[in-house]
Amino acid sequence: MKKQRNTTYNFIPILVIIAIIAIWQIVSVSGLVPSYILPSPTKVFKAFVDNFPLMADHGKVTLIETAIGLAIGIFLGFVSAAVMDASRRIRKAVYPLLIISQTIPTVAIAPLLILWFSYGLLPKIILVVITSFFPIAVGLLDGFMSVDEDQIMLLKSMKANKWQIFWNVKFPGALTQFFSGLKIAVSYAVVSAVVSEWLGGTQGLGVYMTRVKKSYSYDKMFAVIILISLLSLALIAIVNLIQYKSMPWKRVKK
Repeated sequence: MKKQRNTTYNFIPILVIIAIIAIWQIVSVSGLVPSYILPSPTKVFKAFVDNFPLMADHGKVTLIETAIGLAIGIFLGFVSAAVMDASRRIRKAVYPLLIISQTIPTVAIAPLLILWFSYGLLPKIILVVITSFFPIAVGLLDGFMSVDEDQIMLLKSMKANKWQIFWNVKFPGALTQFFSGLKIAVSYAVVSAVVSEWLGGTQGLGVYMTRVKKSYSYDKMFAVIILISLLSLALIAIVNLIQYKSMPWKRVKK
């Protein structure tokens, strides 16, 4: 009975998506909204298939920016979280600055980065680092600070040093929060790369989106939006797989 309920719940999101697409098709075909403003799902699908090779070329650039920015963001987030956990003074000094940094809109930062670092990959990577760094750093810091004190005291009684305590207790205990932050960072990273390309660049999905918007090809616009969503979902799925493989103690036995 429980399996049947779980199967039903898994199908609910699919049914909702099908219903939204059906309503979208009816609204487009009925003429309630002009087709040049809201193209039908069939037109969007055709544009997606016809323009996929071109979008794939631009998508490679966006993925490179996302991958490099994420790698740097993960490294910086890990280092900063470890340092803040080790020193209360540094935590009190740095943590408020991290919070303040997230109040600055991404759209406001991107033009400045392009102005300072030209139209190449560098400003896009920097923006991805800025947006992905925060959720990883905060997630890891919360994980480090929420570790069971009894485990730490046990290792101290066994003459373990700080590094041994960190690698054997704190880091494994913070993995859940780390992967939660990484999923947020991954979704932010793709969008940040696209936004920076949209504001200035020569290649990437953001550049492609700007071009089709200027030509009023909204079917192609919807197609590239779908591709960006699919890329984000694919990256989140990869993070879920890594989490599953790296945390065997969290697997639920059926």
